[in-house]
Amino acid sequence: MELRGKKVLVTGADGFIGSHLVEELVEEGAIVKAFVYYNSFNKWGWLDSLSKDVLNKIEIFSGDIRDPYGVKKAMEDSHVVFHLAALIAIPYSYHSPETYVDTNIKGTLNVLQAARELKLEKILVTSTSETYGTALYVPINEKHPKQGQSPYSATKIGADAIADSFYRSFNLPVTIVRPFNTYGPRQSARAVIPNIISQLLNNKKEIKLGALHPTRDLVYVKDTVQGFIEIAKSDSLLGEEINIATGQEISIGDLAKKIIALINSEALIINEQERMRPAKSEVERLLGDNQKLLNHTNWKQKYSIEQGLAETIGWFKNKENLLQYKADIYNV
Repeated sequence: MELRGKKVLVTGADGFIGSHLVEELVEEGAIVKAFVYYNSFNKWGWLDSLSKDVLNKIEIFSGDIRDPYGVKKAMEDSHVVFHLAALIAIPYSYHSPETYVDTNIKGTLNVLQAARELKLEKILVTSTSETYGTALYVPINEKHPKQGQSPYSATKIGADAIADSFYRSFNLPVTIVRPFNTYGPRQSARAVIPNIISQLLNNKKEIKLGALHPTRDLVYVKDTVQGFIEIAKSDSLLGEEINIATGQEISIGDLAKKIIALINSEALIINEQERMRPAKSEVERLLGDNQKLLNHTNWKQKYSIEQGLAETIGWFKNKENLLQYKADIYNV
């Protein structure tokens, strides 16, 4: 599929990955409608930080992914939908799981049902590597069993299952896109890399973290976004699940040391109990297999962890960006 000239809707466009995806789709020549979460301040999330050149080329639709009528209205006349809207913070899912069911499962159902009724050409549903739970084998390919180790991951497993059922039941042209641990500019403060960087740039000498031993497969956001676009272009991935991963892993402790060396080599790491996941909920190891992505698309990883961290730290060093992060508290 050629995206140039296609009418494309991005749900969750106001978020971290969504805002980067909107930028790249504009570059691709797509006609972009950005679905953002309605609020009384008329804030468009990270889209507010985009250049006027980009904003002038997109249509903003404010709504709520939990509202089936608004979702269908937003999707009218679209050819393709990139569904990214979700609640993603794992600690918050421990005490508010119902909101995750409503947003992640029912929200996805709203998108799928509208796509079926409107006869869209392609639907990309965003999953997460958290659906795999702790690796039973590595690298983790798309056949790896799913394990809901948090209410968040359980709702994403549910959303994926509903998406798959719509492909099988109604031949809906769905692809489940499963990014591993995406990082970069604009990422939520509750994620580990913004957490470390914002603490260091606020002259913290002690960096407070949770567990240091788990490993993650870190994908720079521009590589993740390019993965979405290449998957959308492919005509051989309908009804498939597909990882976006680097095939490399790093422990949280080693990651923290790498960032500390780049910003303030004298800083110390402190384990804080508040930041620990329950033992059975902690995903100990994530290392993705990207062979399917490489075989079916033209995607290639462009950013090493060193390049990605340099880009991310550079963005945080902009005072206006850093001020949006509350480094003094634990962001749930």
